Amino acid sequence: MRKFAAYLFIAAGVLIILYPKASQWYYDRQGDQLMAEWEEELEAGGTAQSQYDGLTDLFADMGNGEDVFDGDAIDESEASASLEPEASAVESIEPTATSGDAQSNAPSPTTTANTSKKSQQNVIARIKIPSIKLNLPVLEGATEKNLRAAAAHLKETAGFGEVGNAAVAAHRMRAKGKLFNRLNEVKKGDKVTIETKQGTYTYTVTGTSIVEPSDVSVLNYNNRDKKLTLITCDPVVDPTHRLIVHAEMSG
Repeated sequence: MRKFAAYLFIAAGVLIILYPKASQWYYDRQGDQLMAEWEEELEAGGTAQSQYDGLTDLFADMGNGEDVFDGDAIDESEASASLEPEASAVESIEPTATSGDAQSNAPSPTTTANTSKKSQQNVIARIKIPSIKLNLPVLEGATEKNLRAAAAHLKETAGFGEVGNAAVAAHRMRAKGKLFNRLNEVKKGDKVTIETKQGTYTYTVTGTSIVEPSDVSVLNYNNRDKKLTLITCDPVVDPTHRLIVHAEMSG
């Protein structure tokens, strides 16, 4: 009996040690599968403010920077994702307009689930930042499930490559190089590429900032510029603020 109990304690200790690695592997695998689905698709041919406000709870709930495993996050049968064309334009919402900025109608990509084989996590784009070796699928909607394995486009912000402010959020993790973990290394002048079925759009970083979670001015836009805003939590552990990368597309 004592021998059995000893084996049981040893097994429990091994499980505790392996748990972080297993959860990290799990979500890495989900991201890889989403990216593979995106590449296959290419070969084959709420409001913005409420989404932003919701990031506060999402970032806090997702382990305060730890690689937390949630069995409900991504089911094995839902590992792949599909890419759908952008839908018709919807009215974009200006949370706190500044002087000289005007509200405009900016299209937002939406996705439709393929109920036969595809999961509801439909890849709408891929984001690449060569300077930090970032290559991630982008899903539609900043939900906890989407942020587990990918970046997420905030609903009702501008569509990629369009006039307005397209916002993309991703989690930061303790594991080096995961998701937006290295976003703090991005510098002014770095390039950010967004690949969609409609085209490839290259933005140039104009600056970075650290703001309070309540500062929705980062979503501001006008009726002239094509902006991209990248959003993540800061610091990595026990985040209290948000790290913002501002970028614009010329032409």
